[in-house]
Amino acid sequence: MLLVVNPAARRGQAGEQEALRAFADAGVHVALMRTTAAGDAARFAAAYAASYDAVFTLGGDGTAMEVVGALAVTGPPVGILPGGTGNQLARHLRTPLHIGRAVRRLLAGDQFRIDLGRLTDGRHFALTAGFGLDVAMMRGASPSLKRRFGVGAYIWSGFRALLKNERVLIRATVNGVTCERRCVMAMIANVGSLLDGFISTGPDIRTDDGLLDVCLFFPDSVPDALALTLRCIRNDFTPHPAMHFARGRVVTLEALSGQGAQADGEILEPGTLTATAEPLAGVLLRPV
Repeated sequence: MLLVVNPAARRGQAGEQEALRAFADAGVHVALMRTTAAGDAARFAAAYAASYDAVFTLGGDGTAMEVVGALAVTGPPVGILPGGTGNQLARHLRTPLHIGRAVRRLLAGDQFRIDLGRLTDGRHFALTAGFGLDVAMMRGASPSLKRRFGVGAYIWSGFRALLKNERVLIRATVNGVTCERRCVMAMIANVGSLLDGFISTGPDIRTDDGLLDVCLFFPDSVPDALALTLRCIRNDFTPHPAMHFARGRVVTLEALSGQGAQADGEILEPGTLTATAEPLAGVLLRPV
């Protein structure tokens, strides 16, 4: 196995030895590579992965998606260890958050594929990309809060952003149909839920249909925003005047007022997000 570690991640340094012990206990030979800058994980995977049976990542979702994107379609499969703060990819795959246990479960697991979204700059995402509340949530979680509270730092910063009810003027285009809304949150979703399934992103979203979903939320007030949040927690997407959903293979979100964006938790420069679905391009290990 090849193990790519991001030492700057929340549990990167501490988790490295735990992961190596688990591999050794399983009798698995591991080559270790540590990142020092953005893009290193993708470069390591592209250059060396063909010599290994699988590539494991220990870092945040950004490190994982660099490797998943570099090995899209061709593989070998990627095992994602929970070394970051949010660990949304690992959580979505039901991977244990204990690193040693995650190694053992992934080694005993199976290979499977999911759709990926590909942005025009070549970046891939497996979960969501978008504007608004999720960007504010990422920016509002300081390094000290993340070290102290883990994923709770994101929940707290997201709640604070929700109470502000700040909106972004979004132009969304799906299947040639365009709409404009002033949104609290606008996302391109590849998965139907986040935070261990606690909150749903939209109706009937699947990772194996070869399509991406645009999910727009545009409440007029804080009480309306809280009501929409409760609907998402309940997975209630019956028609509502402050929600809009559409599905397509190529989708575009444009922030007309120039706000920044995010893709799987990585903050992006302001601009337009145009994403193309790549069917079953993500080659992953799933725990059993």
